[in-house]
Amino acid sequence: MAAGKNRKGKIYVLNGPNLNLLGLRQPEIYGHTTLEQIREAVCQSAERQGWIAEFRQTNHEGELVGWLQESRERAAGVILNAAAYTHTSVAIHDALHLVGKPIIEIHLSNPHAREPFRHHSYVSSVAKGVIAGFGMNSYLLAVDAMAYILG
Repeated sequence: MAAGKNRKGKIYVLNGPNLNLLGLRQPEIYGHTTLEQIREAVCQSAERQGWIAEFRQTNHEGELVGWLQESRERAAGVILNAAAYTHTSVAIHDALHLVGKPIIEIHLSNPHAREPFRHHSYVSSVAKGVIAGFGMNSYLLAVDAMAYILG
């Protein structure tokens, strides 16, 4: 797609702590794909569907909250892999309530097949849907779902 042609807007794809170490961190759970490889695939998938993916990662809860607040004005929807913050952050939960746009929660692994503390999500109750357990394809499925939701 030519730059600037038939663009529908931005989808924020936000990533939480330790995801910058994908490919190295627990490959038996998360695989060998790096976050950069995921970013490239997500951006290409979004572009094919007429969207721009704003792909970001942080290890800092406050920065993630700031991006969620920013998405209110700058994004049509949010795809969120909050990583460990999924299970711990009331601040992220509260920020998600303010987004006012579709939110899709994603995970590379299936949290319900893991330790009990990962079974609770502060994101799920605010999300339109949850995609988990498909590795990098969780992201690509989320891009397809968001494009479908947004039309």
